[in-house]
Amino acid sequence: MSGAPVRPHRVLATALAALSLAPLAACSSTSAATESADNPYQLPVPGTIRVGTLSDAPPNVYLKDGKFTGFDNDLFIAVAAKAGLKVDFAATDFSSLLSQVANHKFDVGSSSITVTEARKRTVAFTSGYDFGYFGLDVPAGSPITGFDRLTGKRVVVVQGTVQDDYATKRNLNPVRVPDYNGALNQLKAGTAEAWISPAEIGEKSAKDSGGKVVLAQKQLSPAPTAFAVAQDRPQLLAALNKALDEVIADGTWTRLQEQYYPGRPVPDGFKPGSGSVTHPPVKATGPAASAPAGATATP
Repeated sequence: MSGAPVRPHRVLATALAALSLAPLAACSSTSAATESADNPYQLPVPGTIRVGTLSDAPPNVYLKDGKFTGFDNDLFIAVAAKAGLKVDFAATDFSSLLSQVANHKFDVGSSSITVTEARKRTVAFTSGYDFGYFGLDVPAGSPITGFDRLTGKRVVVVQGTVQDDYATKRNLNPVRVPDYNGALNQLKAGTAEAWISPAEIGEKSAKDSGGKVVLAQKQLSPAPTAFAVAQDRPQLLAALNKALDEVIADGTWTRLQEQYYPGRPVPDGFKPGSGSVTHPPVKATGPAASAPAGATATP
């Protein structure tokens, strides 16, 4: 066969070019797999959803015997199961949780996250699944009996929470800590005079304090709580909303309400999920069924 001789340097160049394209082909293959029919939610581990949560906020989200549990986390496990997903929890600080969801470190944030317009600029939210109260925790014997007594006092909040927003907007100049244990320890040590808390967490903390801390007042929060999802995961968001309605309809939401918040009444007009499904009524019996002393609606 006739033709020009093949020079060695051309063979080497062709081989190197082929090798340089191999990583790109591998990346393309990986990307395609991530978005395949077997992984419609673009999860780094197909079939497993990574959830950022807290470890120190009972009864909402906490760690017990090495297992993440609490109302929010148990509800999310049920939601994920309806969507055919396994759950992998990891602890983080609330102040960084939403940004970690937005940048895909976590697929979902679970931490009784109150929906606000400001937070919607960072993440998307599922339908609301719970309501909540602000709590005012103070040392036993404190003269502080209500939110209207906080001016000039040393108030502690968890950084980045709606309680932080509340205190800041009212010019209370709050002391910010990264977690709920830090806030409670400030009260016990006498380095703070009051802690504005999620009321369910504040109530549990007071109960477990051995009489050192009391819950002085509650205020109904004006917005629901929801799970956080990255804004570029619309398929995942839709699947979670559908699954949330299913666990509301089958009675799981009601059972968990009664388990974690026994006696707590559901406010008139609150409808969990899309609002289009009904659920077995929550039994509101016992002392917690009536409004707490000094309870008011959040301004």
